[in-house]
Amino acid sequence: MIVVNLDIVMARRKITLSELAERIGITPANLSILKTGKAKAIRFSTLEALCKELNCQPGDILEHLP
Repeated sequence: MIVVNLDIVMARRKITLSELAERIGITPANLSILKTGKAKAIRFSTLEALCKELNCQPGDILEHLP
């Protein structure tokens, strides 16, 4: 099972969903789907943009639980 910890990383960086969506160039609705863990996939370009903007690693956002 893959868990999305985007909300935790965003809270630590004190950034809102709408602000992050604007900065990385995706809609707030699509970012919300990702944040809530309802997304079926994520593009590497989106993951890269998130990591760059949040100054983190992919493993900070995505976690694998058995």
